[in-house]
Amino acid sequence: MTRPGSTEYDYDVVISGASLAGSAAAILLARRGVRVALLERRSDPAAHKVLCTHSIQACAHPVLDELGLLPDLEEAGAVRNEGRWYTRWGWIEPRAAPEGPALPYAYNVRRSTLDPMIRAHAAATAGVDLLLGHQVTGLLAEGGRTSGVRASTPQGEREIRARLVVGADGKDSAVAKSAGMPERRYANGRFGYLAQFRDLPLHGGFGHTWFLEPDMAYAFPNEDGVTVVAVLPDKKRLPPFREDLEGSFLAFVRALPEAPPIDSAERISKIIGTVDYPLHSRKPIAPGVALIGDAALTSDPLWGVGCGWALQSAQWLAEAVAPAATGRGDLDRSLAAYARTHRRRLAGHQFLAADYATARPFNPLERLMFSAAARDAAVARHMYRYASRLIGPARFLNPAALAKASGVNLRHRWAGAPDPQVSRTGS
Repeated sequence: MTRPGSTEYDYDVVISGASLAGSAAAILLARRGVRVALLERRSDPAAHKVLCTHSIQACAHPVLDELGLLPDLEEAGAVRNEGRWYTRWGWIEPRAAPEGPALPYAYNVRRSTLDPMIRAHAAATAGVDLLLGHQVTGLLAEGGRTSGVRASTPQGEREIRARLVVGADGKDSAVAKSAGMPERRYANGRFGYLAQFRDLPLHGGFGHTWFLEPDMAYAFPNEDGVTVVAVLPDKKRLPPFREDLEGSFLAFVRALPEAPPIDSAERISKIIGTVDYPLHSRKPIAPGVALIGDAALTSDPLWGVGCGWALQSAQWLAEAVAPAATGRGDLDRSLAAYARTHRRRLAGHQFLAADYATARPFNPLERLMFSAAARDAAVARHMYRYASRLIGPARFLNPAALAKASGVNLRHRWAGAPDPQVSRTGS
């Protein structure tokens, strides 16, 4: 338990990193009466992450709403992220049920638009001090727990004391490393490259994802008529990409089923990416420390979950620790509650993502669900809820869902239907 009144703090909470997770946490904590120092190592308020799917899953829509960002996103032209997914059984095209509610959504939006937007909201929030050009170089400790940070600033070294230090500083988190927080890493059997194209039409105007087993690709429409196209091949295909990145990238996209016509579009960015992007999970708490976003958990980029989970983990932390962060509760107990929520909501998703990151073909359960979703609208909607991280693996693979998928595939076999698109109505 935090010792009452034993330390004079500069702030209640110091957050390292003013990107999505850090800015969201600062806003949500400050609105709950917490005094927040939001540190960002870059000095430019328009700084943004470049290597990203630029997509926010529907699971984070409630957080965007609470942050007050929905009007700004709509005004900026962010694209509501409907989608269709290619499989060997045909296209999965989730659509709302007749007379039913619309499918939940969030947005595809480039980080060059999103990051400055949420950072500006944080800077304008009473109780938040946005400190640009401040990079955490170490942690302060007192009584066996973290009690603040050391930071390099434009004016020199500085110490900032706080009840809680939040690491929102990405997969290579300096806060996590300084605190010695346990980490588990998972190899990724794919590499990835992406580029941005202007005026690239997509069927229906929807985002596309290609499950090529084991290769992957996606194309997500964003604001201002820009589409992000990414390829994520098995690492066995890496040598030709190293020899000729542009030629290999373009040839891969041209060979996709219903390939987007990149040759008639304008490429407005370099082809960027990484040949090694391991997944990792860290214990998200230590005495006086919490991790959110990629600092706590970095998943496989092919699923596009990073932005959504950054926002959600910020919300879970704010809900759990706000009273204790102001000295009106047991901070350790509050941090433990955050860790339980983080584990309950994300551990199952991460387990399956790490398994699929081995670049293997679909397993029997995946074959069952993906094939049925290509043949039945109700199963497609169920898969959409899982892909949007609105439900977890246990609910996605519950006995009723497996029975439904099995029935769909049996009817398909009995009908002898060669066309995987035959059954699109569902129930």
